[in-house]
Order: sequence, then C-alpha cells, then structure tokens
Amino acid sequence: MASASTQTAYGLIALGDALAEAENGRVSLREDLDVGAFGVNAVYRREVGETVVPYHHEAGPGGDRHEELYVVVQGSAAFTIDGDTVEAPQGTVIFVRDPAAEREATATSADTIVLAVGAPRDHAYRLTPAQSAVGFWDAYRAEDWAAALEATNRGLEVYPGNAHLLYNVACMQSLLGHDEAGLTALAESVSKWDRYKEQARKDDDFASLRDDPRFLELLT
Repeated sequence: MASASTQTAYGLIALGDALAEAENGRVSLREDLDVGAFGVNAVYRREVGETVVPYHHEAGPGGDRHEELYVVVQGSAAFTIDGDTVEAPQGTVIFVRDPAAEREATATSADTIVLAVGAPRDHAYRLTPAQSAVGFWDAYRAEDWAAALEATNRGLEVYPGNAHLLYNVACMQSLLGHDEAGLTALAESVSKWDRYKEQARKDDDFASLRDDPRFLELLT
C-alpha cells in the first residue's frame, strides 16, 4: 500500500487506503515518502462541516513563509481566504501565494479529500520551526511535559530564539512547575511576537502562573 524508500527512484502511496487507516484523517506525505523539496500532506473528512484546512497563515514564527497549493481530490470544500469565500468542488486547485493570507476550509460534502503542498519562494524548503520540534505533539498529548520540552529544545537548536518554540518552552516549563524558567521564555517569546500575549491569556498551560503579577505584567 505504501512504499517510500530513499534507495529507489520513486515512492508510492495508495492515498485512499492510507487516509482510511490514519487515526486523524491526515497523512503526512512529506514524511511517509521522504519528500525533501516541499511540504505535502493530505486530509480526509468523512462528514460535511468538518475542518479540512485549519485556520492559519504562514507568516508567523511557527512557519517559514510558505506559498501553499490546495487540490480538492475528492468531494468538495468551502475555503475562506482573507475573508473571501471560495467554493471548491472536486478537481479545484487553489494557490495561496501570500504567506500572510489567513485561510481555512471545511468539507461541504461527505468523504472529502484535500491535498496541500507548500514551500517558500525565496529559499530552499526546510522544516518549519513548528515541525523542527519532532515528537512534541505526541509527548504533549501523552502529558509527558519533559519529553515535550526536550523536543522543543531540539527545535531551538535549529531555530535559536524562535518565538514559537520559546512560547512552547514557556508552556512546558509552566506545566513542569518551573515558574522562573517559564516566565523567562515567555518574556522573550512575546517580545518577538506580540500576538502571543493574547494567546497566553487564554492558555490553560499557564494555569499555575495565572495570578502571578509577573505573568500579568508580561501580557500588558
């Protein structure tokens, strides 16, 4: 069903089968096929109204200013791109050239599949800051805060001083009960990306710091 060896001239994945087996309806084709030139993944949603492309843009500290191409392989979806609604039946190709453009999409028919491809225009593809923290989300979902912190610190070796990674360091330090380290990382993060102040106000990862005057001062 899937073949992705770097020792052969090509890789092969039966997309429908792979998506059916994926727990979250998402297949990272970049990882599974060892694609090095661009990011690519596919998402399957069974029900109308489910999110196919989560709300995001590519200009923040977690990204690398990717241009993104979306292909509706099966079913249909409604995209919202910088406030414009685009109905996308099967076979539609949408290219979002502006990394700062906010975008999201929901399925408008059952059994919808969307393929997403992305890479920066002005430099070679590389893992984004968010992707560089390999294993972070698996550890976070398992509530293994120490392992999640280690993953984030590995990302910081590639992207020193990155606001996204520092924010996650702050979260993990807070969850581990390391208030001083959490506040230090958060201070550096919000100084580089002001929007994290609003996120931190609502983030349950900072529950232990919620009433700390130093935390409140950082978010003003």
